Formats: sequence, C-alpha cells, structure tokens
Amino acid sequence: MSGDATGDPALQQAIAALAPPGLLIGHRLIAPGDESALLPAEAAAMASMAVDRRRASGAARQVARALMARLGYAQLSILKSASGAPIWPAGLCGSIAHDDRVAVAALGLRRDIAAVGIDVEPTVPLPADMLDLIATPDELRTIADDPLGGKLLFAAKEAVYKAVHPLDDVFLEFHDIAVDLAGRTATTRTGRVLSLRYCLSSHVVVLASAQIE
Repeated sequence: MSGDATGDPALQQAIAALAPPGLLIGHRLIAPGDESALLPAEAAAMASMAVDRRRASGAARQVARALMARLGYAQLSILKSASGAPIWPAGLCGSIAHDDRVAVAALGLRRDIAAVGIDVEPTVPLPADMLDLIATPDELRTIADDPLGGKLLFAAKEAVYKAVHPLDDVFLEFHDIAVDLAGRTATTRTGRVLSLRYCLSSHVVVLASAQIE
C-alpha cells in the first residue's frame, strides 16, 4: 500500500510501526476515481453522499479490502451500521478513517484483537477554541508546551470512541475519555482501558486497541 503513487512510503513506514501483534495497518492517498472502487451495495448505500465523501470512503475500503485479503478474506462489501461504524465480516475486528487527503485502515482477527479504532488528522495544531471542548484540565496541563498536543488528544479520543462504541453501544463525549499520552493509555467513563500508539508524519495517526486477554 506504499510502493506506488497511491501511497506515501514515509507515512506507511510510520503507521506500520504502530501495529501491535495481530493487527495490520495500511493507507492510501485519496485520488479521483476512488469513488468507483465502492462495491455495488456500498455505492447504493452512499448514493446520496457528495462525491468527495464517496471518494474518501472508496479509498478507505480499498485499504481495508487489501488488509482483508492478507488475512484470507474475500473482497467483501463493508457497509455501515446505524451508528455509522463499518460492519465487518464475522471473525474480523477493524476500523477505518480518512481526512481530505489520506485514508487509513486497521484490521485484525477477533481471536487476537478485542477492540480497535484508528483516526487520521492533518499535522496542524487544533484550533484554540476547540481545546476546552475536547480536553480536561489535567490533559491541558500535559500538552501546554506541545503545539500538536491538542490534535493528538482529539485523534486519540476519536480512535478510542471508534474502538469501544461497538462493544458498549454508549455515546461518549470527549470529556468521557481520559487520555494519558505519556503512558500511551486511555480510559473511558465506562471503565474501558485501551492502549494508544501514535505517529507524527505527514499526518497525525492514532491507534487505540485492546488485545484479547
């Protein structure tokens, strides 16, 4: 997913290093025509979306299907649940994300991975007026000297929500997720504790995961 014009080798190297045992991660640079990669059921479900959203969704699903193939799964449709989360084939645990330029996916077998969420964001500071919305006072103190700290917190909480919502079906506000960037962990108000891994390359990518115990 990084050896041709569809990928960024430096970004792929950075995100591949995030994967714990049993998890695969890939990416794709979103390009015109990626909307055509949607399988018929996916295209029908997304017919009302703007073309840029369908294009990003098509790119993300190409990444996910490439990872599925590496795990021995056929090229299957990846539809959305009522909450908007991807519906994975039985036996798989995964997450997809995209911004305007890059689509990413993380995928593993349920026998190895209990929960996974991934988020990708541009490597630019979070707007100052959003900091209080997403960060607790303790978190604000830990990122006081880091211009990208707010963006890391935002991406981490997005990734955590994606990981735990399929398990608990509970809506979480940003302040319902406590992130310890130094300790690489996050804890939700429902008591879930997840491991965090992140990289800063051309994009901020955060992976939240829990292994099968």
